Amino acid sequence: MAFKLYIYEHCPFCVKARMIFGLKNIDFEKIILLNDNESGPIRMIGKKMLPILEVDGHFIAESMDIVAYIDQQAAPIITGRTSSKIAKWLERVAPLFSSLIIPRMACAPFKDFETTAARAYFVCKKEAATGLFSHRLGESAALLEEINKLLEELAPLIEKSNAVNGELSTDDFHLFSQLRSLSIVKDVFYPVEVATYLQSMSKLSKVGLLDQFAV
Repeated sequence: MAFKLYIYEHCPFCVKARMIFGLKNIDFEKIILLNDNESGPIRMIGKKMLPILEVDGHFIAESMDIVAYIDQQAAPIITGRTSSKIAKWLERVAPLFSSLIIPRMACAPFKDFETTAARAYFVCKKEAATGLFSHRLGESAALLEEINKLLEELAPLIEKSNAVNGELSTDDFHLFSQLRSLSIVKDVFYPVEVATYLQSMSKLSKVGLLDQFAV
């Protein structure tokens, strides 16, 4: 069975789909689409959305549906409980993440932004939701202060470096994908527990961090 995974490099939902392949050591072909490529995803699933998994000519959309499908190939590894505390933490940081991360993603040398048109497409779409990136970047100092406080609150919630709740759960996909996105932001302070978790999950899932692009 051959797996093709269509992704954007900047996309946290795509990270979730990538993680399960790394965690289970399953080979797959990673295909990065340009951000302004609308026809490809629409042809596959009827709308512009990634990730998309192609299996023998059939397509699966939605990141966690892909995760669930791949986890059922051989013995499942996602067997742990979820935590309402992690869900609430992610809900609280979501607006801050959006303001800090999206403007920086737009500047990164990702293959999804390899053409001027693809990068402009991203900027136009996202600025319509977040406001001008220049304004968001100007708020970085205050946003960083809030993020750092929330990361301190996250630290005691992490039970193990390879599983936030002690045993791998869907919470790990939601949490790591967001923390990996945050790694593109310079001067974030990670408590030891959070930094160790981030590095461990990156290694286990084979999804690299973005600190080399941090601004």
